[in-house]
Amino acid sequence: MPVITLPDGQQKKFDAPVTVFEVASLISKGLAQHALAGQVNDKLVDTCYPIQEDATLRIITEKDPAGLEVIRHSAAHVLAQAVKSLFPSAQVTIGPVIENGFYYDFAFERAFSENDLVAIEKKMHEIITKNHPVSRQTMTRDEAIQFFDKIGETYKVKIIQDIPANEVLSLYTQDDFTDLCRGPHVPSTGMIKAFKLTKVSGAYWRGDSKNAMLQRIYGTAWHDKKALEQYLHLLEEAEKRDHRKQAKIMDLFHFQEEAPGMVFWHENGWTIYQVIKKYIQQRILEDDYQEVATPQVVDLTLWKQSGHWDMFHEEMFTVEVDDRSYALKPMNCPCHVQIFKQGLRSYRELPIRLAEFGCVHRNELSGAMHGLMRVRQMTQDDGHIFCTEAQLQTETSRFIRLFIDVYRDFGFNDITVRLAMRPEKRLGDDGLWDQAENALADSLRHLGIHFESRPGEGAFYGPKIEFHLKDCIGRMWQCGTFQLDYAQPARLEASYIAEDGSKKIPVMLHRAILGSLERFIGILLEHYAGKLPTWLAPVQVVVINITDKQADFVEKVTNELKNHDIRVRSDLRNEKISFKIREHTIAHVPYLVVVGDREQAAETVSVRMRDGSDLGVMPVAQLIDLIHADIARLGRVTE
Repeated sequence: MPVITLPDGQQKKFDAPVTVFEVASLISKGLAQHALAGQVNDKLVDTCYPIQEDATLRIITEKDPAGLEVIRHSAAHVLAQAVKSLFPSAQVTIGPVIENGFYYDFAFERAFSENDLVAIEKKMHEIITKNHPVSRQTMTRDEAIQFFDKIGETYKVKIIQDIPANEVLSLYTQDDFTDLCRGPHVPSTGMIKAFKLTKVSGAYWRGDSKNAMLQRIYGTAWHDKKALEQYLHLLEEAEKRDHRKQAKIMDLFHFQEEAPGMVFWHENGWTIYQVIKKYIQQRILEDDYQEVATPQVVDLTLWKQSGHWDMFHEEMFTVEVDDRSYALKPMNCPCHVQIFKQGLRSYRELPIRLAEFGCVHRNELSGAMHGLMRVRQMTQDDGHIFCTEAQLQTETSRFIRLFIDVYRDFGFNDITVRLAMRPEKRLGDDGLWDQAENALADSLRHLGIHFESRPGEGAFYGPKIEFHLKDCIGRMWQCGTFQLDYAQPARLEASYIAEDGSKKIPVMLHRAILGSLERFIGILLEHYAGKLPTWLAPVQVVVINITDKQADFVEKVTNELKNHDIRVRSDLRNEKISFKIREHTIAHVPYLVVVGDREQAAETVSVRMRDGSDLGVMPVAQLIDLIHADIARLGRVTE
């Protein structure tokens, strides 16, 4: 006789096991019609799931975030069914839910075309319209292997062979299509209201370039057409803002196969990079950091001692020299500990704050790389603070304030803070993790900062505070991190002499404000759609002549602006003035300064902005003051 406790505290008693759907029907017919799944004692289950013991129950509908995940998971199965219907020789592999959508990987003799996507999407609509019931059954591992082997799905067989022999597997069937899946799924295909296939790309089986290349079809699904249209509009806007497109327009950087995942910076892009680096250098100098530099290639023994090799070796590049094994550093922390260890440290010296613009390398999968957003070579605005336990909260609070202030200078005011807790693979015992997690949580509460807890997402050596920035089209970007580490200083034998003369291990705080400079530049380019604030723009002013008669005066104005630390270029080409203005507007130059006979005679300039606004005619000195005031605002949004 199970007793079901509902979210509002109501309890309902039943004489026999009862399904989620039956409970929903008892509450109301409308709820039953919209029930996608149930949450029984925090476990997400199908509506056909039988509740046999006392339990808490929440009915999951399309309005629930978990309901949206169920819809997307089911849409992936409909996609697979449609592909099998149209292309029977295609092999199905995996089809997970991802952020804002889903994908499914297929083994097929050729690449799917755009026309194929249209046909697949049409077939998916047919399957949804027919509203096929979705049923669940269980099989043993051996039974599932026999089932999928019989229907020729060799990739499913490979997946099941890696599952422990004693595990019971669940299969879901809709019409004539059956797939291996944990579920849950919608009760029937007609409950998928709004979806769209977005693109097709290649993907290696199990993410390994040594394996076969598969076809990955991406899609998105939402609870209604309005939400779908809003998301598709967001995709269009994101496509316009793509930092790789902006790079071509602004001549910033490029990639090529000879150095995959590594940036070839052009002058304009390198200018942005250097401006950001100098800004961060100034901020950390004001915050009493010592800027250091450490080697690129370090003996593997250090990475093994620090714990990085055991936890991270698949992402590290290694090299053999003189019968010794080395690694290109994937991060800077063990090297900073080596600097701390030079000489006998006293508690009087603490905190010691080390900062480095450290170039690091990580062996990202070729399919995972994406412009500046995911690269193999990157520069981190990295830093490590060595302090006492008593200094921990002060240092944490001090740095969080710096984080938020820096982000506002770049134009980000909507910041979400998350506390990432201990992962499954980690260094140190639970007592140290309890202490570390509580310390960071207490620091955030002390500052009055609301934060979300994220179990299992911490670094292997300690919990971390993550700063997620919302851009102008609503996307979230995780940039800065602040991590508390009790493990590495102990493993690497770092110590200081305490006030009582004893030897103690320092607390180590890892922090990066921007994270990777490359990725942060990509985020900025997309946030501003290339129209960077004047202080970041690689070219802040272009001075343009109307005829050759003004050439000397254009050079005079250009030199005057250069002498006042303004990044300026002259455009003396024999082109129409409208053509030149349009070209530099497209390249997102903030100030377009035009000189004709009238301006030359009066020693003035005509000033336009990239948004088309006309600031009129003014003396050069006034223009300089105007630009300097604009630069001084940085990217801060004025109230």
